[in-house]
Amino acid sequence: MHLQISLRQPGSRGVSETFDAVLIGAGHNALAAALHLSAKGWKVGVFERNPVAGGAVKTGEYTLPGFRHDWAAMNLSLFAGSAFHKAYAAELAGHGCAFVPAARPFASSFPDGSWVGVSTVGTETADAIARLSAADSETWARLMAGFGAEAPHLFGLLGSPMKIRAITSFMFKTWRAKGLAGSGDLGKFLLSSPREWLDGTFEHPHVRAMLGAWGMHLDFAPDVAGGALFPYLEGMAGQAFGMALGKGGADTIITALVAAIRARGGVVETGAPVARVIHSGGKATGIELADGRVVTARRAVIAGVAPGALPRLTGGTTPAFDGAMARFQHAPGTMMIHLAVDRLPDWKAGEALKQFAYVHIAPSLDQMARTYAQAKAGLLPDEPILVVGQPTVVDPSRAPEGHHVLWVQVRMAPGVIAGDAAGRIGATDWATAARPFADRALAILEAHAPGIGERILGQQVVTPEALEADNPNLVGGDQICGSHHLAQNFLYRPARGHADGTTPIAGLFLTGAGVWPGAGTGAGPGYLLARKLAGD
Repeated sequence: MHLQISLRQPGSRGVSETFDAVLIGAGHNALAAALHLSAKGWKVGVFERNPVAGGAVKTGEYTLPGFRHDWAAMNLSLFAGSAFHKAYAAELAGHGCAFVPAARPFASSFPDGSWVGVSTVGTETADAIARLSAADSETWARLMAGFGAEAPHLFGLLGSPMKIRAITSFMFKTWRAKGLAGSGDLGKFLLSSPREWLDGTFEHPHVRAMLGAWGMHLDFAPDVAGGALFPYLEGMAGQAFGMALGKGGADTIITALVAAIRARGGVVETGAPVARVIHSGGKATGIELADGRVVTARRAVIAGVAPGALPRLTGGTTPAFDGAMARFQHAPGTMMIHLAVDRLPDWKAGEALKQFAYVHIAPSLDQMARTYAQAKAGLLPDEPILVVGQPTVVDPSRAPEGHHVLWVQVRMAPGVIAGDAAGRIGATDWATAARPFADRALAILEAHAPGIGERILGQQVVTPEALEADNPNLVGGDQICGSHHLAQNFLYRPARGHADGTTPIAGLFLTGAGVWPGAGTGAGPGYLLARKLAGD
């Protein structure tokens, strides 16, 4: 069952069709940009094709009444800790935005019946790692002790505009703080693959796998250069800060953003697909909606779309820019399995796993590399990685009393199926392959949590194809709107010279996860762009 609450403002079709800024799409980045511009005195209009705002950040009763599932994004830690939220926390809270802390953010379950996890509680993390390796527990303690000194450099880089001046400033500050040798070590780390860093840091394969699983969230398989940063940050930040979930669902940030924009006089209209961007003489002047209405923008048109969609909206800009947008590379897709269950899984590895917000089932770096390679080749992986979200552990309001929801993300899955790595699924269309591939994933879950199949009260399988149909920005089911590999990150996201969201058309800007600083719920692309436009 789908419960969809329209966010159309009553009488919105009768409001003025002229704004300072017109935004295409109501994902969290576009909404963050709209709120900041509204706060700076701009009149904003946001137009969203779907009946609800939020893009990949939405919540609904997708299985049974009373069971609230996060459609795609569940972890709101990046949003809760973002510069944008820091600036607007009080305002958003006044419109109902609320978070639930998870003191035990993530763990990994292994086929041998062991587990290891990261916790903010006492010495739990060190103790869990020590059960596997005393040396790794000591290494973890050393890394945590140094995290406070490293974090400003890393978060400073990830939060900076991608301009040569900003990069030069970052390098100079790093050199002054760390010296030449330390700066060189940081540079090597930023270029390293997850496996290079993990193999050189930890001795036990389970500890490496626990952290390596986080690289897969951002399209960094174990051997992809530039991916070491993300397992490190997730591990250290997980123990330092835990995880933040949205109270009642991830859509708490969306409903609050929409309410805040409207309270400041802005318009958020849903069920309003945009047909094209209007521009002439090299300048954007507005948009035309699918119903024929023309909406004028005095100062900016902001497109919250995947890079490849922009040339279709503009009708073409320059060959170089349009070619770069067309060549923008997307990560393999994901499948979502939403489960309503009568109780939490009985994890074979132990009762302790019932306390974690995420449980990864990703046994080894080799298995992750194989799964990634299979999906990139268009094959249904023989052993997909599972991210099992247990949000009702910390937020029981998402399910009827005594019941739970499970959020199962199946990584990786090809957007277009060329075959099956296991040779058992003959279908090459998602309509037919969805059920047997979901059964494969659920069989993996059953092996780690015996009896879970008998506890399922309702389920919905969402294929990569369905994810893209719901939100065209998730091309092929790519939930991060584009690979973060080095050739498409930092100054090159989405293309050299356009990491600040500018396009060859004056007054037309791109935002969303396809623009620096990329994917996640931190609203960085939208906030950085809005600050730039507002002259902050």
